[in-house]
Amino acid sequence: MANEDDGHWFGYRQVGAAEKSSLVRGVFSSVASRYDLMNDLMSGGIHRIWKRQLLAMIRPRAGSRLVDVAGGTGDVALAYLRAVSGDADAVICDASPQMAAIGRDRAIDGGFAGRLQTAVGLAETLPLPDRCADVYTIAFGLRNVTHIDAALAEARRVLKPGGRFYCLEFSRVVLPTLRRLYDAYSFAVIPRLGGLVAGDRESYQYLVESIRQFPDQETLARHMATAGLARPRWRNLSGGIAAVHSGWRL
Repeated sequence: MANEDDGHWFGYRQVGAAEKSSLVRGVFSSVASRYDLMNDLMSGGIHRIWKRQLLAMIRPRAGSRLVDVAGGTGDVALAYLRAVSGDADAVICDASPQMAAIGRDRAIDGGFAGRLQTAVGLAETLPLPDRCADVYTIAFGLRNVTHIDAALAEARRVLKPGGRFYCLEFSRVVLPTLRRLYDAYSFAVIPRLGGLVAGDRESYQYLVESIRQFPDQETLARHMATAGLARPRWRNLSGGIAAVHSGWRL
């Protein structure tokens, strides 16, 4: 398992910090146009259920502002706005200009252009002011961040006192039989799907490997506490294939 003291990992390959950031941007620039389709194919649509569970935990409310980091195609931010019958607004920030552009276009097409802004930037150095958000979300993005602790500290910085942090991410499967099946499927099927559908097997090989390099549930909760996100906890989804971590900015 990788951590902030072990260097930086691009899948199973150890790289420098600057190289990792560049490689990750390249991955998502490459797969942007087929990102949502691939998510549906890889998970059988289950990722949509996980995101609905995330929104149910958040309980979007009128007058609030969401900052969705690594928000890419905008599915979480737009679902948040649809759930609010009021003047809530959202900001998507993504390191990939191609992904951010898809989120912007979807906001325009969905009639949310006035309530959703997009920005290009890293999770570790968000181009946003202090204490500007009521809710911070990052869905399937934290494992791609070069400096996880810096990203968590940035989450706390942009949250208002009393604001909530939510991270939906692939995690550590807690059921041994399911873990074996999931590992076999991940390594045998997902890269092949990436090659056939997105024309990019290598990017999806990286995505599979990055899941295994990401901290487990308890370790990530400790990172959150160190970053000043209070009362860290998690909820496993689908036996721990994914998990939602949450915490408070006090």
